[in-house]
This record gives sequence, C-alpha cells and structure tokens, in this order.
Amino acid sequence: MSHKSSSLKQLALQKFKKNFWGVFSFCFIIFIGLVSVFAYVFAPDSSQYANQMHLAIHSKRPGFKVTMLTIPSRLETNQNGLDKLFFGKKDADTEIPISEYKMKGDILTYKEYASDGLEGVEKTMNIHEFPKGSYKTYIKEKTFLFGTDKYGRDLLSRVLVGARISFFIGFVAVFISLVIGIFMGSIAGYFGGKVDAVIMWIINVTWSIPTLLLVIAITLALGKGFWQVFIAVGLTMWVEVARVVRGQIISAKEMQYVTAARALGYNDFRIITKHILPNIMAPVIVISAANFAAAILIESGLSFLGIGAQPPMASWGAMIKDHYNYIILGKPYLAIIPGLCIMSLVMAFMLIGNALRDALDVKG
Repeated sequence: MSHKSSSLKQLALQKFKKNFWGVFSFCFIIFIGLVSVFAYVFAPDSSQYANQMHLAIHSKRPGFKVTMLTIPSRLETNQNGLDKLFFGKKDADTEIPISEYKMKGDILTYKEYASDGLEGVEKTMNIHEFPKGSYKTYIKEKTFLFGTDKYGRDLLSRVLVGARISFFIGFVAVFISLVIGIFMGSIAGYFGGKVDAVIMWIINVTWSIPTLLLVIAITLALGKGFWQVFIAVGLTMWVEVARVVRGQIISAKEMQYVTAARALGYNDFRIITKHILPNIMAPVIVISAANFAAAILIESGLSFLGIGAQPPMASWGAMIKDHYNYIILGKPYLAIIPGLCIMSLVMAFMLIGNALRDALDVKG
C-alpha cells in the first residue's frame, strides 16, 4: 500500500515537472516568498514600513534621481540585527532632498529641493554635527527606480514590503480554512445523519452571506488591523474546503479499505485521519491553491476599502487606493505597479492550481 502511494506521488511529481507554467509559477511564488521575508534587505528604503517621506519629491516618475542629505540623529535606537532584518530600521535620521550644496570652512550651505519650478530654501549647518566631520558620506545621489508616491516615499520599497501582507495572508487564511474545513467536512461526511444535517445547515448559511460582507463583519468585531484581516479571511474560506471533504469522504467511506479498517477494530478518529484523509487530499490541495489567490484578492479589496492593513503599513491594495485617482492625472504607474503585482501573484497561484489538478488526476 505504502509502495503504491509513493509511486503515485512520484508519478504526480513527474507530471507536474513537465508542466512549464506550473513549474514557472512555483519558482515565481518561491521568489515572492523570499522577497516578502527579506523585504528590508532588498528595499532601498529600509526604514520601518518603508515610510521615509519627502513631500518635496512627491509623485515623481520612475528612474527619478535626486541628491539626498542625511542629517544624523542624536537619538540612540536600541535594535538588534534580527529586528532590523525582519521589521526594518527604526530610523531617527532625517533625509532632506537638496538641489545644490557648497562648503565654506566648517559651514555646509545647501538648498532644499523644490518641485514645480519654485526656488528652494537655503539653509546652513555646521559639519561638526556629522560624526567625525565625515559629511560627504551623508550626501548621496538617490535613484527611485519606481518613482515616488504622493507622500514622496520610495515606491519600489513600498511594493517590496507590501508583498509581505499579500503573501502571508494567503498562508494564514488557507491554514485556518483547511483546519476548520477538513474538521467540519470529515465529521459531516463520515457520521452523516443529524450531524451532517447540522453542519450542512451551517455551511449553507455561511455560503449564502457575501464573502466581503462577512469579512467586514468579522473585521469590525475583531477590530481593524493586520492579524484581524488574516483571521477574518480564513474564517470565510473554510466552507468550500468542508463541502469538498464531505463529498469525498461520503464516497470513500464505502471503500473496501475502510470496511477492512473497521473490521480490524480501529476507532473512527484513526480511520478518518490515517486511512481516508490521505486518499482524498488531491482536490483539497487544488482548492487550497485557488483559496490562496482568493485570499490575496479579498485582502487587496479590504485594504482598498480602508479596513485592511492600516497606515503606515505597506499593502498593495492600500497603494492602489491611495493612487487610483492618479490614473487620470497622468501618473497611472502609481496604481498600475501594485495592481500588476497583485495580478501576477494571483495568476501564479491559479496556474499552479491548474498544474496540480492535472498532476494529481490519477485516473488520467
């Protein structure tokens, strides 16, 4: 039995490897996963939530360059390396975009960058305010590859950090939906009768409420925020999993191997977990991939409505909300870039779902 199941796994793996779009999507998802975990390593702006604002250079085109003067802070931030790696630097330094600067003795004179053809304000500071007088390391040319958003934040950094929410909501929501869905579906399908009737009633009631309304209701009950959205999305997705598991178990419990397990005196829990569930996981895996994509879309919709991840946290949906009116103001990339990110990640999960369905179709 174990030899047969391992050979079926190998067969499924071989079929999956032959599917170009499935493998490509898998590699793309792994890449996005690494980017979301180590976002602050790749992001040009590694401050917390990539939230360095420079209002003087707001809504600039991709590839925009400016000279940036960093004024060091006297405040000490006690932050270890791991905290910086995963949650960004608690940056107390001030960054100022400048158009020109000159030195006269110990005095640094600089002109602040001014957009729209206005004259920048001229300011002076003593170079002894910089550590060991090394002022030149604090004046650098900065390139904004994706341009800047309406608050003058680096759009590339915001996109990289925003990947974290969209990616992890998929994981948490799918995990919650699998735990509840498999549990409810297994009990309903295996025991049948009144238990099945009660669970099916709960499933039908949950199914009849529009997903977005249900998520909004749960979010309002739990409060606005990061984890609340994760839980809310997960609690709306278990229904589909439960229905599939129930249907699969109803047909599987009549099989000979289940009758043999009962004859051997195994308890119901063991029969469900050790014998039935491993044999019906193929459709559940396919649904999980589709749920991943749905979770990302729901989170983006919630962030767009303002009840998802809260500012200053970066989220692709919130970025579209902040900039969708720029589409008609001649700067569509501010909304199109996060939109393309959502589209590509959802597409990857849909393609991997299709590839898994083909690979796990043993009858085929």
